[in-house]
Amino acid sequence: MAASDADSHPQNVGFRTLSLSAHVGFDSLPDQLLRKSIKHGFCFNILCIGETGIGKSALMSSLFNTDFEDSPSTHFLSSVRLRAQTCELQESNVLLKLTVVKTVGFGDQVNKADTYQPIVDYIDAQFEAYLEEELKVIRSLFSYHDTRIHVCLYFISPTSRSLKNIDLLTMRSLDSKVNIIPVIGKADSISKTELQEFKKKIMSELVSNGIRIYQFPTDDETFSEMNTIINGYLPFAVVGSMEKVKIGNKMVRARQYPWGIVKVENESHCDTIKLRRMLCTNMEDLKEKTCAYYESYRRCRLEKLGCRDVGPENKLVRFRKEWRQKLLQRKTVF
Repeated sequence: MAASDADSHPQNVGFRTLSLSAHVGFDSLPDQLLRKSIKHGFCFNILCIGETGIGKSALMSSLFNTDFEDSPSTHFLSSVRLRAQTCELQESNVLLKLTVVKTVGFGDQVNKADTYQPIVDYIDAQFEAYLEEELKVIRSLFSYHDTRIHVCLYFISPTSRSLKNIDLLTMRSLDSKVNIIPVIGKADSISKTELQEFKKKIMSELVSNGIRIYQFPTDDETFSEMNTIINGYLPFAVVGSMEKVKIGNKMVRARQYPWGIVKVENESHCDTIKLRRMLCTNMEDLKEKTCAYYESYRRCRLEKLGCRDVGPENKLVRFRKEWRQKLLQRKTVF
């Protein structure tokens, strides 16, 4: 193999660029990764935050064509609870382990000051569980069921003219821990004109309050144009239903009213299909950003244990005996 001119590849400064004189075979690496991923399967965890009866279960059922209906929630809980459901879905030969976590009793309390705290604690608990597995002497991260939340669908009530204080407080406490995608639940309850004005109002309030929401990435040429357009639809106006309605010769999932029919899978009626497409298209990006949130949590936890990468003189510090002792005692510290 002959060396090529390094000056023709300025991005590879310090590296030798060689041209192959014959086929080697490492171009099969992507195929190997694909086969391994399909064999092992994928996991994806969704957190749904919203008031009781806003349509969380109906939307999840519509997105994944699976019945996520559970027992009715009461409005008289003393605090917010979180209910998790895990199921395995298979499409073609691809297996997805999907976990849906829904809030129960969110916004029903008279004193809503700390309504968001159980949600924050739950997200941190999943980070903590992963950190515990990561710090084990004998660990099995490959087969470990990762329960870290990859995306939070925040349901906004369509009856409000603006975001409520509880919405602002909750999203502000979560935007540094999880990818937030705001959605307007039961969006068919207001007119299209009101809906567009409501979307603009929500985005304006999020910006003015410094709340960061997930933006679909535009740096990938394959999805750049589509994601740029979709970012303009935020927050998504969603409608969920598993009921079938006969329209012509076809049965479609829809909600039927005296004034007409709202088709769940019609993009001119609601954004449910847009949301599904974006979740599936950007699933890996959502997981990568979750890893970044976890790294921030992990750094803070280890720093509290006295672990540092550099010492007093800014010199690289090895994994010292004192650190190992602190990590062995972490269960009493955490």
